[in-house]
Amino acid sequence: MDKLAVVHSFRMPVGFGRTTLRTRVRQLENMAYLKLSIIEVKTENNCLALIIAISKINKDPKYELYRKGYRICPVVESLLETTGIDLANGGRIPELIRFQEHFHEYKIGFYGGLHCDSILFEGQVESPKRINLLFDDVNRHYHVISNLTGAMAKRYGCRACNKGRSLRMTHL
Repeated sequence: MDKLAVVHSFRMPVGFGRTTLRTRVRQLENMAYLKLSIIEVKTENNCLALIIAISKINKDPKYELYRKGYRICPVVESLLETTGIDLANGGRIPELIRFQEHFHEYKIGFYGGLHCDSILFEGQVESPKRINLLFDDVNRHYHVISNLTGAMAKRYGCRACNKGRSLRMTHL
């Protein structure tokens, strides 16, 4: 059976480096609040940001309710029962792989920060419908990235290599 996921390795950050007024470091929860391209998920228990992202992509009329934490619990419980996934210990890469198998019409991407190269998981599905999730490691919670280039403050983003650029470039 073909695997539907690729796990990327990444370097752990060391130190804070030099900050300027333009690149001041902010906590992720503040950035989720400030950036319109990040949908801050407000629910506490088994929110399942995937449901919120899918409802946004499909222009579901219940999207605003789900985003605010209303009426999402029955949908989440039904999905978890259907897939057999247990989120008692949280959602990690094995659970994302199983969700990717279930939602094969969407390509799921999981980011650990607001940099294009901070991708931690990317489903191996060819689909124009892409779900980008952002993990807040302080609050141990996922948020939805509705616009990847906007969230990462880049003009262009290459979906093939996950690199952000301020100028449009092609691969050689």
